[in-house]
Amino acid sequence: MKSSRLVSILLLLQTRGRMTAAELAEELEVSVRTVYRDVEALGAAGVPLYGDAGHAGGYRLLDGYRTRLTGLTRGEAEALFLAGVPGPAVDDLGLGAVLAAAQLKVRAALPAELRAHADRVAGRFHLDAPGWYAEADATPFLPAVADAVWSGRVLHVLYRRWAEPTDVRRRLEPYGLVLKAGRWYVVAGPGPRTFRVDQILDVLEPDAAETSDISATSDTSDAPGSPGSLGEEFTRPDGFDLAAYWTAYQRDFHARLHQVEALVRLAPGVTLPRAVPVGRSPGEDGWTTARVAVESVEHAHGEFLRLGTDIEVLEPAELRRSIARTVAELAERYGNVAGNGGD
Repeated sequence: MKSSRLVSILLLLQTRGRMTAAELAEELEVSVRTVYRDVEALGAAGVPLYGDAGHAGGYRLLDGYRTRLTGLTRGEAEALFLAGVPGPAVDDLGLGAVLAAAQLKVRAALPAELRAHADRVAGRFHLDAPGWYAEADATPFLPAVADAVWSGRVLHVLYRRWAEPTDVRRRLEPYGLVLKAGRWYVVAGPGPRTFRVDQILDVLEPDAAETSDISATSDTSDAPGSPGSLGEEFTRPDGFDLAAYWTAYQRDFHARLHQVEALVRLAPGVTLPRAVPVGRSPGEDGWTTARVAVESVEHAHGEFLRLGTDIEVLEPAELRRSIARTVAELAERYGNVAGNGGD
C-alpha cells in the first residue's frame, strides 16, 4: 500500500540519514520512478524532505525532524516476538515483511546511541538453526498451520506417521509452533501431542475430515486432497505454556531415548558418547570395557558397525548376534578378496 510505503521511506530516512532514490527503491522493492513519486507526495504533505544532486547526493530529512508515526500494527507487534527465529524460518511463516516493518519502526524510535548499539549487535550475531549435511524439510502447509495457531482454529489434516496405517486423518487444535534444529513441530490438542509439520500431507475440507478426537485413525487411501481451512474455533487451555511444555517433552523424549544398555570393548584411543568404563580399564591389551546407553538395538547396530574392528559388542546378546550376522553376510559377499590379493 502506498501509505505504508510512505511511512517506510520516512522511517528509513530518519534512521539511516541520507539515501539515494536507487537505495530506497531497492529497500522497498519498487522502481526508482515510484520513489520519485512518493518523495513528491511526502513533500506535498509538508514533510521537510530535500534532495541533493551529485555523486554524494540523495534524499534526507531536515536536521532535527523526527516523526512520531512509529506505532506498531497488531501483526507487527506479534511478529516482534519472533525476532529470535532465523530469517528464512520467519519467511516460511509468511511474516518476513511484517517483521521487517516492525523492526524498522522500533529502530526509528530508539535514541541515536541505542540505535547504533543495536546495529552493532545485529551485525555481529546471526542465528542459523538448521544443521549441516541435511536438506531442509518441505513444509508446504506451514503457513496454513501458522494461520490456525494465530487464529485459534481447528485443522483437519492428512498426516503421515511411522506405524501402520501410515497415512491417517487427524483433528488438530494447534496450540503453538516450535522450530527445533531446522525442523518445524506443531503442538496440538487434545492432549497435547507433538506433530512434525513436514509430515502433514494435506489440509482437508470439513466434509473430508474425521470429526472424532485426535486419536482416531482411518484408511485414507481415497481421501480427498483439496486444501482448505475450517471456521471451527477451539479454546486454548488456560495457563498452557508452550516453552514449558516443550522443555518437558524433550526431557521425556531423552529419557525414553536411551533405555537400552550395551557392554562393549573399545580399541585404544576409541571413545563413544555416554560410555562409562567398567572395572579396571583399559586392560593389559589397551582395550577399554565400557557400558553405553543406546537408543535401541537397531540404532546401536548401525552406530557400532561404523567402528569396524575397533569395537567388540559383549552384551546384549541380541545386538551381538545381529552384528555377527551382518559381518558374516559381508564376508560372504566379498569372499576371500583380502586373502587372494584380488582387485
